[in-house]
Amino acid sequence: MAPLKVELSQMKIRPIILSGGSGTRLWPVSRQDQPKQFAHLFGDYSLLTTTVAMLGESGLFAPPTLIANEDHKFFILDILARHPSEGTTVLLEPCGRNTAGAALTAALAEQDEDVLHLLLPSDHVIKDPGAFFTAVEKAATAAAAGRIALFGIKPEYPESGYGYIERGEATDWDQVETICKFVEKPEAKKAEALMAQGALWNSGIFLYNPKVLVEEIRQLAPDQIDLCFTALSAAHTDLGCRILERAAYEKLRNISFDYLVMENTKAGVVVPCSMGWSDVGSWQALWQLGEKDADGNVMQGPVTALDVHNSYLRSEGPVIGIIGMKNVTVVATKDAVLVAPRDRSQDVKPLVAMLDEQKHSVATAHRRVLRPWGSYEGVAAGDRFQVKHIVVKPGQALSLQMHHHRAEHWVVVDGTALVECDDVTKSLFENESVFIPKGSKHRLSNPGKVDLHLVEVQSGEYLGEDDIVRFSDKYGRVQLVKGGKASLQTL
Repeated sequence: MAPLKVELSQMKIRPIILSGGSGTRLWPVSRQDQPKQFAHLFGDYSLLTTTVAMLGESGLFAPPTLIANEDHKFFILDILARHPSEGTTVLLEPCGRNTAGAALTAALAEQDEDVLHLLLPSDHVIKDPGAFFTAVEKAATAAAAGRIALFGIKPEYPESGYGYIERGEATDWDQVETICKFVEKPEAKKAEALMAQGALWNSGIFLYNPKVLVEEIRQLAPDQIDLCFTALSAAHTDLGCRILERAAYEKLRNISFDYLVMENTKAGVVVPCSMGWSDVGSWQALWQLGEKDADGNVMQGPVTALDVHNSYLRSEGPVIGIIGMKNVTVVATKDAVLVAPRDRSQDVKPLVAMLDEQKHSVATAHRRVLRPWGSYEGVAAGDRFQVKHIVVKPGQALSLQMHHHRAEHWVVVDGTALVECDDVTKSLFENESVFIPKGSKHRLSNPGKVDLHLVEVQSGEYLGEDDIVRFSDKYGRVQLVKGGKASLQTL
């Protein structure tokens, strides 16, 4: 392939941020409905928020394109509302098709002729952004000449959970080398040997010209081009997000960028770098990244340890008391607890699969459910009743709706509620309540400037979330059937 005749000074770099995946190795904090990129693993901000902020603050990049699963639309919109990223484009996949499909879709959607794409995950950690930005500048010289540059991390220890890159020869570009061979997640002894010979970890971060990527895939898998183009052409827009057409997109091969492109292309190069990188792919990785106390423990949340050493201890709910243990992982959320030897982190994924087979909802879902207007979380449940904590964001409103089988009691805890119930509209303030009879048409909204918190007590013979008829909804969730009646839908 002839090199592109493009001046690097003319090129912009657009981050293509991948926010897919289930992150099951970090269960119970990360789950299918709220994967690790949305979790607050290191403090007040999610991994996705940190990634977007790091790229935006550098001043080096064009506005990013964020690619996520349609199921996570409300998480994405909530993050962008709280941490605006000017000019961000959001592409939503109707189903997961790994990194190759996402990268190709972004390349076909690109309208700017003078741009490089920086493909990177949203759920990795880079502790030295300056070193990363320097590596990007080195990689850009090769990418502007038609190469597909992969960022290779100089290993800090022999990790068997990462893929490795065996390095080739130097190139004409500074700190850019050819790729000799890829090695996928070697055994411990092989990982030690690879590290000793100077092999690099595969970061899964790439820099390339999108036109080059399209032509490479046209040679390797031309049918993928047509499917992605169809999914883009038939996409529709919802709440500012571009949602790809399902029928075409789900026919794409479920294959990674590495397997489809990098292991088959002659254009691949690697940029060796040290930037404090981790894919945060296990609780072991969280222990390695965390700040340790004098006993070698990383502790977060209400945890008390007596004679415990070299362990990762975390609670997001109940108080953890632990005595006389070493090298363990203990992670507690409001509804699940994980206990394991620290070096068995890679076995969490099959454990979650077992929980899923046993039909435990905690395998895939959290108690707190995000909605475009805010969130709700189950607090208690019993025969013919359940209690929820509902949060409505300022200026937002639930749909105008009705329930056939349950009545509801709302108690305002904080903020101001505007309640419509049949022909009556009234405001509720802190410590005030209202009764919503079964069968009444009602709506809840927040006219204030702070979050509205209320406790909802449901009672009735059936309390499923599918007992809802919507009559109007600002988020377009009403479907009409014959006769003009609103259909039953879940929240």
